[in-house]
Amino acid sequence: MHPTNSPADRLAAVGNQMIEIHLWLSAELARLRAGLDTPSRDLRAHCLTFCAALGRHHTGEDAGAFRLLAEQVPELRPVIANLITDHEVVAGILERVEALLAGDPAVPAAQVRGELDGLAALLESHFRYEEKRLVSALNALTGRPGQAEELLGLTVPPQVTD
Repeated sequence: MHPTNSPADRLAAVGNQMIEIHLWLSAELARLRAGLDTPSRDLRAHCLTFCAALGRHHTGEDAGAFRLLAEQVPELRPVIANLITDHEVVAGILERVEALLAGDPAVPAAQVRGELDGLAALLESHFRYEEKRLVSALNALTGRPGQAEELLGLTVPPQVTD
């Protein structure tokens, strides 16, 4: 069921949108990891695009959804603090991946794979915890149309078939 365009309905699905974003990010990360066996310029570009998207999502959550939830549902503040700490760890991994990709084009795929494997493990746990603890609270939010994208920092891109 898709929300209508009323402000209340538009935000009623923000928790569900977060899950969709997490699924998309997880799928993109899986594609990146699978593509490491055949490094290419496209793989580097895909990896950097993914890193930017994940960073935007977490920055959007920190400044948007998490701030709003902390104001409206104060009992979630400890959960939000844990999630923000995770975001900081993820940002460190993304910085290392970007540094590896910005350097020598012959950087060993094993180094990038190690970082992406660690990122995948952390994100799997992080996404599930975030979804379990926040989806119902996010789905209860109301606000103006278009605010869901601001709160999450990212929308799920349309499916692209190869």
